[in-house]
Amino acid sequence: MKTTPEHNERMAKMTFTSVYPHYVTKVESKGRKIQELHQVIEWLTGFNEQIINELIAEKVTFETFFNRAKLNPNAHLIKGVICGYRIEEIENETTRNVRYLDKLVDELAKGKKMEKILRTE
Repeated sequence: MKTTPEHNERMAKMTFTSVYPHYVTKVESKGRKIQELHQVIEWLTGFNEQIINELIAEKVTFETFFNRAKLNPNAHLIKGVICGYRIEEIENETTRNVRYLDKLVDELAKGKKMEKILRTE
């Protein structure tokens, strides 16, 4: 499925603050820890826990969030389908980055080993 300009704009304007609690709920309900969620976010973006909390407090959009991020050079290894979209086919950079994060959170919640999630194997 191809993203539309409207979809891409909606993704860019969504705030990290509005989605973060859902990430926490998702991973904790599956027995994972918030520290693991932060580890996944840090691997993808370079943001440590303090910066994550500052970005939440600042209520940044995903566009700003990923503009400030130093995306992991192995992020392109994140593949698959999330929310009906094949990640590797998403052309819009911000939308693709949001879906990278969604996919990592999904993998964490599904109980994947951290080495596999962080693409170290």
